[in-house]
Amino acid sequence: MPKPIESLPNIGPELAIQLNKVGITNAEELVRLGAMTAWRRLVRAGLRGEVNSLLALEGAIEGIRWHEIPLERRQELKQLAVSYSQGN
Repeated sequence: MPKPIESLPNIGPELAIQLNKVGITNAEELVRLGAMTAWRRLVRAGLRGEVNSLLALEGAIEGIRWHEIPLERRQELKQLAVSYSQGN
């Protein structure tokens, strides 16, 4: 049985509902897709857009709170989010 997405760190009820709306219904699916792909789906659906959401997804996949993501990786994700939002 698939692990509920809400069982992951950083995934509260609101984010879980939004992920379900874009077809990500369990933890395994989120891990398979990766944080960036999941975040892009949320952005395209108009449900999320802030960098913190991307960090939350990355932390969820890694099994840690977002603020425990190494600084270098956080900076890399922030840059990817900015680049994506600018259409690059």
